[in-house]
Amino acid sequence: MNKKTISIILLAVFIITMGLTIANVFMQDNNTVENQTGTLTIGNRTVNYDKAGKCVEVIDGNTIQVYGVGRVQLTQVKTPDSEPGISQAKNFVSDNCLGKTVYLNVDDEKPKDNYDRTLAIVYTDTMDINKELLDKGLAENSYFTPSEFKKGEV
Repeated sequence: MNKKTISIILLAVFIITMGLTIANVFMQDNNTVENQTGTLTIGNRTVNYDKAGKCVEVIDGNTIQVYGVGRVQLTQVKTPDSEPGISQAKNFVSDNCLGKTVYLNVDDEKPKDNYDRTLAIVYTDTMDINKELLDKGLAENSYFTPSEFKKGEV
């Protein structure tokens, strides 16, 4: 083999190793609360959660992928289906959830939707994501039954 071929092989091995290392760091969640219940204080309010994990992908403004949980649909909120609202909602959720530990208050009455997504109120260390989407006008209330959450509670 000539020097050029060896250099290309070494470069490819280096790039693959770096890619796998970055992916491993992103997927690694050192937080010990993963999939455990607990409470957290946001502002002056204490909230309960059923599961926790790192948000590894934002699908759209009200659907995220959580490591160890799967796809999560933010319950009782509906984000726009067209521009510019769809991008604004997705960007807000990305800015506040992606790569961070999220805490899920799973709907006890209907824990999964017809697409096998977990239905939950999503919290970060400092924010109720469902409520903030509503308060910022990035989503509207979309109440359905059965649900453990009362109409207007989310």
